[in-house]
Amino acid sequence: MDDLTLDELRPKLATATLPHVPFDGWTTKALLAAAADLGVDADVAKLAFPGGPTAIIAAAIRAADDRMIAMCDTPEFRAMKVREKVREAIRTRLMAEAPHREAVRRAAAILSLPLNMPLAARLTWGTADAVWYAAGDTATDLNWYSKRAIAAAVYTATLFVWMADESEDFADTWAFLDRRIAGVMRFETWKAQLRPKQDGARPSLVRFLGRLRYPAVGD
Repeated sequence: MDDLTLDELRPKLATATLPHVPFDGWTTKALLAAAADLGVDADVAKLAFPGGPTAIIAAAIRAADDRMIAMCDTPEFRAMKVREKVREAIRTRLMAEAPHREAVRRAAAILSLPLNMPLAARLTWGTADAVWYAAGDTATDLNWYSKRAIAAAVYTATLFVWMADESEDFADTWAFLDRRIAGVMRFETWKAQLRPKQDGARPSLVRFLGRLRYPAVGD
C-alpha cells in the first residue's frame, strides 16, 4: 500500500469502507477503520478524500463499476446478445454489492439530497456507461447518448427495487429488470417504425398524428 499513489489508493480504501458503513455511516470514522484494515496511515486516508463522505461514496461506486466490467469479461458474456449483456451487466453490478446493501442504501440517501443530485447524476451516467462498455458498445453518434440515458433509467429503477427486495435470490428484482428491458425493446421497435423511409416519404409519426385528427376514409 505504501507504494500506491492516491489515485490508486482511493478505490481500495472506498471499497474497504463498505463493511464499516452499517455501523459508522459514510463517515471519517468508517474511512479510518478501513485504513486500519489495509494498513494505511490515517493521515494518508484523510488526504485521499478531501471531499468527505460524498468523495468516498463516489470512489466506491466507480470501483464497483470497474469490478462489474472485469467480471463481465468472459467468453460466456461476450457470446450473449446485446439485450442479454445489458441485463447481465446490471445484474452482476447489483449482485456484487449484495453483501453491502445497507451501505448502498445509505449512499443513495446521501446522494438524494438536493446538494448532491448533480454528483448522483454523474455517477449514474458513469454506471450506465460502464454497462454499455461491458456490452461492447462502439456507438459514436447520438445513439451513444440515448443508449446510456436508457441504461441509466433502467439501472436506477432496478436499483431502488433491489434495495427493498426481500424475495429469495432477489427474484422480484430480476423479474422487474426483465420487464423494464422488454419495455425498452418494444419502445425501440415502435420508434424504428416512425423513422422516415429511404424514398423520402413523410415520417410515419406525421401520418399517424394526421390520421388522429382527420381519419382516412374507411378507418
